[in-house]
Amino acid sequence: MVTLIRELCEKSLEAGRGHVFRLSRVRASRPALLSGSAVTAALAFNAPISKVVDTKVAAAGAAAAFALVATPAFAGDVGAGESVFSGNCAACHAGGQNVIMPEKTLEQDALEEYLDGGFNEKAVMKQVTNGKGAMPAFGGRLSDDDIANVATYVIKTAEAGW
Repeated sequence: MVTLIRELCEKSLEAGRGHVFRLSRVRASRPALLSGSAVTAALAFNAPISKVVDTKVAAAGAAAAFALVATPAFAGDVGAGESVFSGNCAACHAGGQNVIMPEKTLEQDALEEYLDGGFNEKAVMKQVTNGKGAMPAFGGRLSDDDIANVATYVIKTAEAGW
């Protein structure tokens, strides 16, 4: 990942003013968790101070680097998640409802109120994996990928209003 970011920044900068950022020290054990400001800071820290870089070119390089590493850590596949949901969750949660506890739906407002950790994929993954109350745990029945996919599906579908 670092090599790819370095190459993109170097190409962007070479095309603009001929200045090259040195990113050889930028390392991340989990590059998907780097923020745009972390990438920008890394670029600025390793850039030669004696050279002035055109801001448009620097911004283009930083934006390209950010786009590559800003993927959320828990992003799953919505289509695959819909399939997992249909086969494992829809019996109780068809249409985002809850046949066991009607107030605890999968609608955004209810997830914000009742889901431990709030309205986000990580919290849905925790609930699906461990279960809670009347909801059984699916951690032993579904793979981690299936759980991530169904969490993405639930969050995206709740945002859209089921």
